[in-house]
Amino acid sequence: MKYYSTRDKSLAVNAPYTIVNGISKEGGLFVPASLPDISNKLSVYMNIGYNELATEILSLFLEEFSKDEIEKMVNSAYTSVAFKNSSITPIKRIAPNLYSLELWHGPTLAFKDIALQLLPHLLTESLKKTHHEKDALILVATSGDTGKAALEGFADVPGVKLVTFYPHGGVSDMQYRQMATQKGDNVLVVAVEGNFDDAQTGVKKIFADEDANKQVYDLGYTFSSANSINWGRLLPQIVYYFAAYKQMIDARAISIGEGINVTVPTGNFGNILAAFYAKQMGLPIKKLICASNKNDVLVDFFNNHTYNAKRKFYKTISPSMDILVSSNLERLIFEATDRDDERTAQLMTSLSTEGHYTITPKEAEITKEFFSDYCSDDKTKKTIKSVWDKYGYLMDPHTAVAQYVYSKYLEATGDYTPAVIVSTASPYKFGKDVLTAIKGEESVKGLNEFEIADKLAEATGTKVPEQILKLKDAPILHKVVCPKGKMFESVITWLKK
Repeated sequence: MKYYSTRDKSLAVNAPYTIVNGISKEGGLFVPASLPDISNKLSVYMNIGYNELATEILSLFLEEFSKDEIEKMVNSAYTSVAFKNSSITPIKRIAPNLYSLELWHGPTLAFKDIALQLLPHLLTESLKKTHHEKDALILVATSGDTGKAALEGFADVPGVKLVTFYPHGGVSDMQYRQMATQKGDNVLVVAVEGNFDDAQTGVKKIFADEDANKQVYDLGYTFSSANSINWGRLLPQIVYYFAAYKQMIDARAISIGEGINVTVPTGNFGNILAAFYAKQMGLPIKKLICASNKNDVLVDFFNNHTYNAKRKFYKTISPSMDILVSSNLERLIFEATDRDDERTAQLMTSLSTEGHYTITPKEAEITKEFFSDYCSDDKTKKTIKSVWDKYGYLMDPHTAVAQYVYSKYLEATGDYTPAVIVSTASPYKFGKDVLTAIKGEESVKGLNEFEIADKLAEATGTKVPEQILKLKDAPILHKVVCPKGKMFESVITWLKK
């Protein structure tokens, strides 16, 4: 299968190239030339385990890899050591017709683990297949979860160095501690003085800078990415929507062929885009419900068809969604324009130069696949408490955003089709806000993040994850802070040590 750049379809490259390079030279994102139709295979997919399912779906997109190679990579990624639930991505019933897809049973307690436990294997094998003589230098911008998941996945992987940039003061205490204590001689964590969009924009500028590319090349490296702009990150996420559908059949919530709705808390648009691709492949998803926090740029896009990033940036209690430039939306725009690379490039140029763009009524037809709304911090806290009080189900602030927006969808449509809420992180990664939501502000006063975790466990009868417990005595290893305009300098300084 060939892959096109969203901004230049004359580039037709193979899967190993897309995974090694991450992003096209002119800034476009790689997309498959076509999406395979699995309609006639769905019944087969519903009778196999997660690893076999992942092997089958990845094989459709990775023609340069043998099935044995893919199976080996999948089995190396999804082990009982890395994932504490045998289902890898289990579903839990919240209420009648409503299930939570828990994507946080991996080593860093976030949905990014599903892709980032596999990506190191995909990347190292892709480097071999492209006969790359240089080591990979991966740059990651994170709003909290991607960074730790990438660090965990790539730490001490031969032939790879990784730098993670996160917004200084813009992640939760536990997210910060997860990153700052990361071991590995090949990894660096840098706090950027700015927000996530500043970090993400900085990484993209470095990728596009010819002098930066030359400097790292001369030092023996070639740039790559572990953000969801890399197809190797996005592809594994398609799998868990099929796995969720299978588990709903197993739970007798649906019969094969029946439709489901999917609600995704959305920042950079990769997670819900994976659901969109799964639907295009033939998975019976009826409505894609896009849930935002107060940074509601996507809500305006889906409702008014104008994407306007020139707005106030808010720090919220769901920080992984504190994003104004949703990079993966470019892939949806490519589909909306009927895969018109020139039109897509024009819109992306408008976004980078003017801060906004508007799609035509014909292009906006694709937005009918989605429902979108947002949730404030106050509503997020109330949702955490109400779901706990009513159903005994504990949610983190991102999952709660999805739950609230799903309730808005029900109000607007009365559509009680069996639904999945995508749960993206363990509540214990955001213990302060979760405990505050359940027990009030006084409950966290004077407590550190580990004392808060203990109190949350006591209040809810749940267990503090061992991944959290291990952080308590871990030393802080990464203390670099840089201005947003000096990100590349921090990379070069580290490489030359």
